[in-house]
Amino acid sequence: MLTGSNGARRIASLMRPSRLDSGVCISCQETLGRRQYASAAAASELATSSSPNPSTFPVVKPVYTINAGVVLSRPPQVTRDLEPFEKAYHFYQKRLNERLALPFTKYFYFKRGTPADVDWKNKIKERRTPARDIGNYNAYASDAWNDELLLGSKESDPEHQVEALVQDAESTANATSQDTSKKEEIPRPLSRVTEADKKGDHKSLNRLLPRTLYLLVQSKEGYWKFPSLPIEGDETLRQAAERTLAQTAGVNMNTWMVGFHPAGHHVYTNRKPHVDQATGAELHGEKTFFMKTRIMAGQADLSSSVEKLQDFKWLSKDEIAQFVLPQYYSNIKNMLADR
Repeated sequence: MLTGSNGARRIASLMRPSRLDSGVCISCQETLGRRQYASAAAASELATSSSPNPSTFPVVKPVYTINAGVVLSRPPQVTRDLEPFEKAYHFYQKRLNERLALPFTKYFYFKRGTPADVDWKNKIKERRTPARDIGNYNAYASDAWNDELLLGSKESDPEHQVEALVQDAESTANATSQDTSKKEEIPRPLSRVTEADKKGDHKSLNRLLPRTLYLLVQSKEGYWKFPSLPIEGDETLRQAAERTLAQTAGVNMNTWMVGFHPAGHHVYTNRKPHVDQATGAELHGEKTFFMKTRIMAGQADLSSSVEKLQDFKWLSKDEIAQFVLPQYYSNIKNMLADR
């Protein structure tokens, strides 16, 4: 069938009644011609629209495997380390408070002329102030205004202040003790640097106490990543993340999943699409959506991992950048805490 307006006109001209037909008047012949022309044009447009266009192809969207990932973290156990300026500032505030406070009324605590009063006078000559953690400073002397530390002074270090307090307590306890053969020792606070820090044990949760640690696992190919597995059936993302954590890191952990929505995602595109043997679909890569989770107690166990993972580590944000691929880190770094 001819297409286009020219073809429709030619068809209408062929179907138009002849004027030599004496049984049809001229007006009716023109009316019939217009109707037949319109019918032919409509039929031509219908044929044109129904015929397939060989240059048009169906749009096929790429298929990705949807994974549920778990960002399992251990929160900081202690406050962060102070900067030198912060240490000096807090120390200055202590000395300033000593200057602004009321004078220490020693005779309220020690009767004049008693051994306790004599002991107090000897100690006050040494440290010049009742406070034991602000160094050798007299808040009521003529040079009390000079309360700033010199560069390199150790009086503002928390370790130095703790040691001064402990030594003062030990000297007081030993002076009042009746058993002079045994020296009494005051328990000192635990160090902020643990044995795991000294040994470099990345599998221990008792390390980098001021920082947030994250669980990373090593795949059988040797790549480091967060635990992740494909979503199965009608699972929600949270359900898939809970199953992922149990099947990769074991069940010997007390964890708490934060929220029902992912904190971030990572897209990995294969160099060449490969066919899924189960569904026959052509997979172009993986899309992993991460759920944040906290660990309360326990430890990871890869003995029953379904992915046959090789190893695991508890790492901070700075350490993660040294183990994972650059593209992977660029997608996950905004989910991680700086401390």
